[in-house]
Amino acid sequence: MQTNRRTFLKAGAMAAVASNMPILSESTPPKPVYEVGAYYFPSWHVDTRNEAVHGKGWTEWNVLQRGLPRFPGHQQPKIPLWGYEDESIPAVFEKKIQAAADNKITYFIFDWYWYEGKPFLNAGLDQGYLQSSNNDRLKFCLMWANHDWINIFPAKLNAPKWMQYKGAVNREQFDGITNYIIEKYFSHPSYFKVDGCPYFSVFELSHLVSALGGVTEAGKALESFRRRTQAAGHKDLHLNAIKSGIAFKSAAQQADAKQMLQDISCRSTTSYNWPQGPRPKSFPSYDYADAMQLAIPYWEQSASDFSLPYYPGVTMGWDATPRTCQSDIFTNSEYPFMAVMTGNTPERFKAALQAAKQFVDRKGGTQRILNINAWNEWTEGSYLEPDTTYKMEYLKVVRDVFRS
Repeated sequence: MQTNRRTFLKAGAMAAVASNMPILSESTPPKPVYEVGAYYFPSWHVDTRNEAVHGKGWTEWNVLQRGLPRFPGHQQPKIPLWGYEDESIPAVFEKKIQAAADNKITYFIFDWYWYEGKPFLNAGLDQGYLQSSNNDRLKFCLMWANHDWINIFPAKLNAPKWMQYKGAVNREQFDGITNYIIEKYFSHPSYFKVDGCPYFSVFELSHLVSALGGVTEAGKALESFRRRTQAAGHKDLHLNAIKSGIAFKSAAQQADAKQMLQDISCRSTTSYNWPQGPRPKSFPSYDYADAMQLAIPYWEQSASDFSLPYYPGVTMGWDATPRTCQSDIFTNSEYPFMAVMTGNTPERFKAALQAAKQFVDRKGGTQRILNINAWNEWTEGSYLEPDTTYKMEYLKVVRDVFRS
């Protein structure tokens, strides 16, 4: 006897009522077993403040195109298969969403910037993603990149660093920023939530706490943010911290940091990329397999550091050399004069994803979340978007690992 879909759903609904289970309607997509996020770096469109510094029509594509090999076998420049597209165009972003969703990415984490009273590099999100016709296929959330903005486009080896914008904000500025976020982003039906709470990540949490006047004052500011989030109709705020932005170097400082996270009601931690954790010491390059062997125990350590859920991060690659002045000598120094990750093939990336999947499975619970660096950090050599070398292979790997 054959049963059509409608009859099947009706029978399932009746069984759900009998067992007090939630009913899955015909139009309700199933909740994914794994939430797989990809960091999105929005520097691939014209921004008026960048134009004021670098010239009319400038985007970071200009930096990428000038990348040169820095040692034998070094693969530069990286060439995007889709070309040097403008992410602020909805049709362009629709292609990104389709590729991500078709390959088991469930949300983008937008690197989000705010300097001198207004957003910066926001058109990729505001005009691209939010105006796309298919943004219901892919959730989004914010990672507030609240660091100082240093002009490294490109960076010279021994030149003084030029701080273009300061990332610190006071309480009045913080309230204005978070009101903007609640109204403009949390209210969107595709905003990513954890257990019903909007996920909001902070890149440099210790920097934010210090700027707000210390733990007590920061706690008050974040509690206000939480109350305003609830008043807007949301269950609560899920505050996440990037681990590298939680300052501690000793056991005593770690205890202080753990107490700080508790006092400000932080819900989870994660990582942005592998180079911000332990990394091999060799220069000018190191092998992806060696980096992975350091990253996996780092997940375990991070999960135990603060008694909070830790969402592991998987890095696709690392090569910040396009951001270095190409006429300067490439030597081991401060970012972006750093060793390049080599041997990062789709097969090795797959092994890292499988390890991260096993990690979240061991932790159990409902929060099976992991993050990938990155969707499009082209000038740091970490991107899932197709290039002319591997095309769609990295995305297919994500699909294969999280297919079930």
